[in-house]
Amino acid sequence: MESIKDANEHVLDSLTELALALWPDNKFNELRKEFKQILDSEKDKVIVYLNHAEPIAFIHVSIRSDYVEGSQSSPTGFVEGIYVKPDYRRKGISNKLIAEGESWLKTKGCKQIGSDIELSNDTSYHFHTSVGFKEANRLIAFIKDIH
Repeated sequence: MESIKDANEHVLDSLTELALALWPDNKFNELRKEFKQILDSEKDKVIVYLNHAEPIAFIHVSIRSDYVEGSQSSPTGFVEGIYVKPDYRRKGISNKLIAEGESWLKTKGCKQIGSDIELSNDTSYHFHTSVGFKEANRLIAFIKDIH
């Protein structure tokens, strides 16, 4: 039995495990703390996809008031992260999560939704275009330590 619901503290550990698969450079406890704060935020929504009550996918959408590349309205929704466990991919789960996120963002006055990926992430690029995103720009960010 599959279902979609808003994430809550009951699924926080499972959600953190999914997020760790998406962002492996993080530490479990730090990511868990971050998600706990996100769950209480009015500008963020985390939605989980459950298979027999076990979270197998999630989306984190937020409302951004700062400029989002390619947007023509503000506030703009933003996909902060989306992840589906490998065994469950290509079954339409991400489309359902995107639709749920968009529905919530519409209730918050958003007319557009943005996202970004690493330039070399072809898998994510194809996912985004397959669910209706259009490339707005290509950007390379630089950083330099000040000594």
